[in-house]
This record gives sequence, C-alpha cells and structure tokens, in this order.
Amino acid sequence: MENGKPKLRVGFVLTPRFTLTAFSGFVDTLRLAADEDDRSRPIECSWSVLGMSDESVVSSCGVKIAPWERTHDPERFDYIAVVGGLMHGGQKIPSGTAEFLGGAVKADVPLIGLCTGSFVLASLGFLDGYTTCVSWFHRDDFARAFPNLKVISNRLYIVDRDRLTCAGGTSVVHLAARLVGRHQGAAVAEKSLRIMIEDHPLPGSTPQPEQVITHAAHDPIVKRAMLLIEENLGHSNNLSALPEITQISTRQLQRRFVADIGITAEEYRSRLRLSRAKWLIQHTRMPLTDVGVECGFADGAHLSRSFRRYFGMSPSQIRKQATTS
Repeated sequence: MENGKPKLRVGFVLTPRFTLTAFSGFVDTLRLAADEDDRSRPIECSWSVLGMSDESVVSSCGVKIAPWERTHDPERFDYIAVVGGLMHGGQKIPSGTAEFLGGAVKADVPLIGLCTGSFVLASLGFLDGYTTCVSWFHRDDFARAFPNLKVISNRLYIVDRDRLTCAGGTSVVHLAARLVGRHQGAAVAEKSLRIMIEDHPLPGSTPQPEQVITHAAHDPIVKRAMLLIEENLGHSNNLSALPEITQISTRQLQRRFVADIGITAEEYRSRLRLSRAKWLIQHTRMPLTDVGVECGFADGAHLSRSFRRYFGMSPSQIRKQATTS
C-alpha cells in the first residue's frame, strides 16, 4: 500500500446477463494478490462493483450481484472494467454507463472490456481507433456490428494504450495478472495464478485455442453440433447424442456437415482434438498423457500416432520446439 491507498484499484460495471467467469476470474486474481496467502483482505489492491442503483444485476447463470458503490468519481480507480453479457437479444447497457465511462476517459482512467464487454465499449464509441481482442467465437459478430474497428481473435488479450480487451474465459486471469505484475510485481502475479492452479502468467500474444473451422460454419444445426462436440471433447463417444439433440438423423447431419464445411462430424472432432492438444502441448506443462485424456484420445500411443499422421511430428517434438523458439 502506497500513501495509504492500494497499489491497484479496479472498478467493475456489470451488464445484464454478464458472464460470471469473466468477473470472478478477474476479481479472484486481484483478491489473491491483495493479501498474504489467500486471506483476501483488500490491502495491496482493491475492487468494487459499481452501479447507478442498488438493484442487483443477474448474470448469465442466474447468480445476482448487487452494486457496492454508485458510479461516480471514476478517478478513484486505476482501471474501470466492463463485464459483458450474453449476445442473444443484444447487449443491454445499464443507464448512466456511457456518462460514467466518458468521465473515466476524461480523467485518463484506462477502460477494460472483459469478454463481451468489448461490445459495450465499442457501441459507446470508446474503442474507435483501437485494436480490439475478442473471442474467436464472437469475432464475426463484432466485425458485423463494428465494421470500421480493427478486431483480432488470435490472442488472449491486447493492451492498446489505455484500452484493454480480452477473449473472456480464462484469459481474464492472465490479463488481471498482467496488471498485478505491473502494479505489484511479477512475483505477486505468479503467486495469484499458482493458487488458482494456473501454471504462470501468459502474455497477451499467447494464441487463443482457436478453432478456425467452427466460426466458418453457416448452417445453424452444424454450428450447434460443433459446439456440443467441443463442450464434450474429452468423451470418447460424444457424437452419439447429436441426432437426438439436433433432431435430425445421423445421415442427414453428416450431409449437412459436408455441405457446410466440407468434412464429416468425425473429421471435425478429430481436427478439433488435435488442435486443442497441440495448443496444450505448446502453451502448458501438462503431462502428455493428461493432454491425451483431456482431448479424448484413448491413450498416449493414440495421441502420438495421430500427431505424427497429422502434423508430421510427435507431441514431444512439438513441445520441445515450442520451448526453444
């Protein structure tokens, strides 16, 4: 604590149906950096949920969080973070948000877009002239909504001057760790992530575990099947339930996959498993056996054979190449 104030102060604006992971992951990184061990006292850094009224905001999973403070005096904070909500039905922006964020900009307080919070910042004009990072899952939506803005979806997060945006999910903890490292030191950032069972802080340039096939699909049934495959990637037989869920036969589903993206559902699953396994091998220290299980391979030998056939290299060779590059 410097001059009686925490070294890092973050205010949060939650939008209706906000993604709880984006909020909680960021806050927990701050919480673990704020005190000794995990005692959670807001000593070295602090955080606050802001709102124009005392009315609770409902997250995408139904958890409600009531604002702790009214949205005023943005200069009290080092950063203002906007946590976006579900995209279905459009982003709902709480009353007074534009004025509050405008005040933050005038006070030179950097703005953070967590998950789809980037859509909120963009819709209010606060990302004009900036590069925005969004999830590969929302890239097309962002590009359609804001065709004049530069958007990327091949990184975990991006810090473009006084605008910080990230892909959402677990990328938020690495963005938070970057800020902790900047204001409190690298050792504190490492400590926070290790308690969260994260290996170490990842730089923003780390590639997202992006699946280029998924967002190339146009058929809504194929898209839904893709997401179901991805959500259950570690299950050995995650295709058997697709006909019942999509309400079309296996043969019809296969035809729609081939017509839409040029490959079958089995081939899509295979490529997805290989792509995710490669990312884990390159960017984590997870044992290769665990990588295989995580991505749905029968065993280590199955993983190795599949890698050599598809990438022309073994998993261990790819890991060695990643660590020496």
